[in-house]
Amino acid sequence: MVPGAPSTTTTMLPASEAAKIYQTNYVRNSRAIGVLWAIFTILFAIVNVVCFIQPYWIGDGVDTPQAGYFGLFHYCIGNGLSRDLTCQGSFTEFSAIPSGAFKAASFFIGMSMVLVLTCIGCFALFFFCSTGTVYKICGWMQLAAGERRARGSAGSFRSCRSRKEEEEEEENPPNP
Repeated sequence: MVPGAPSTTTTMLPASEAAKIYQTNYVRNSRAIGVLWAIFTILFAIVNVVCFIQPYWIGDGVDTPQAGYFGLFHYCIGNGLSRDLTCQGSFTEFSAIPSGAFKAASFFIGMSMVLVLTCIGCFALFFFCSTGTVYKICGWMQLAAGERRARGSAGSFRSCRSRKEEEEEEENPPNP
């Protein structure tokens, strides 16, 4: 028999050894998927926190009458003479948010942020519970967070219609 040459007779591994090989591969792959899931969860949390906090959802442009930006609950207004902006608003002053749609968007995106941050905290459950249980808990929390994020974004975009469109709709209501 020549070393390195394929043998003419093939032997199969015993079932217990084959099961150990498959188990090792499964555990290695599931850990890699768990690490990727944790990384993407952290990235999603960063995006949620930034979108919730930043006041730059809608900003001034070339055609705007006044300089400034506004976010979900925080807005900055300029006087037009200098580049300085006066910023106001806080999430703790929920009644000061001028638009009902932005109140709803603030609530839903805030809920999404809290759910994702809680999900990151739930990753500590890997030390106490089975991995399947932790995956199910975090999966449902992330599904709920994504749904609330979508609702919050849709609510804020719905409120961004121009004043002219609203006036035209009031003057010419649609026919039933």
